[in-house]
Amino acid sequence: MGAGEKFEKLAEITKDLRARCPWDKKQTPSSLKPYIIEEAYEVLEAIDSGQPGQLSEELGDLLFQVVIQSEIASEKGQFCIEDVLARITEKMVSRHPHVFGQEQAATAEDVLSRWHELKKKEGKQKHSILEGIPASLPALQRAFKVQKRAGRVGFDWNGPKDVLPKIEEEIAEFGAAMSKKDMAEMEEELGDILFSIVNLARHAGIDPEQALGKSVNKFSARFGEIEKEAKKRGIGLSDMGLKEMDAVWEKTKQK
Repeated sequence: MGAGEKFEKLAEITKDLRARCPWDKKQTPSSLKPYIIEEAYEVLEAIDSGQPGQLSEELGDLLFQVVIQSEIASEKGQFCIEDVLARITEKMVSRHPHVFGQEQAATAEDVLSRWHELKKKEGKQKHSILEGIPASLPALQRAFKVQKRAGRVGFDWNGPKDVLPKIEEEIAEFGAAMSKKDMAEMEEELGDILFSIVNLARHAGIDPEQALGKSVNKFSARFGEIEKEAKKRGIGLSDMGLKEMDAVWEKTKQK
């Protein structure tokens, strides 16, 4: 069975689920939103795992979300999966004239520049260069994309060294807000600190979302060693004390 036939089979199964399964039948585009996000993150986790089998499975789960959203829309007479496939196919062809046309693009940067020019011609950025960045993105990713777009027109720092003083400035402003015990101002200044740190990461060529994710993983692994040590001693974590916890933490760091 070829890819086309397998895709048609998935579409048929999805139609049957909508008709006969009580859970699938009651779903709406909005009720499925959390599953789209969840499946997308599971795809990212599978990529990081380096396990092709796991990635293949998670991509299938994500694909199902596309198919079921299309089926719900089809039931309402809005669009169907064929329309989704047609539009993305047309878009990929039109956005890659260096592949499917006569234009030339020597580097990835050339391709990206041309991509944005074509988006403007298509009317996808009518009012602002920041249009099209989803407000629902995780804040670190959204900040990264907003800064990158602004940087395209020259509204940017020259490099990571130029960002460091700005971070220090924002930290000082947070300290001033903290001394006044002004929670609203503290929240605003903390946001500015995080925004500046994203700028630093971007100029250093680091994805802040991935960097933070790795730090969380590292913390979790080290904290897990503290939990193991507490279990080994037959005591609860709260009975261990910060000094003992810190000793295990440092020992784990050395490993």
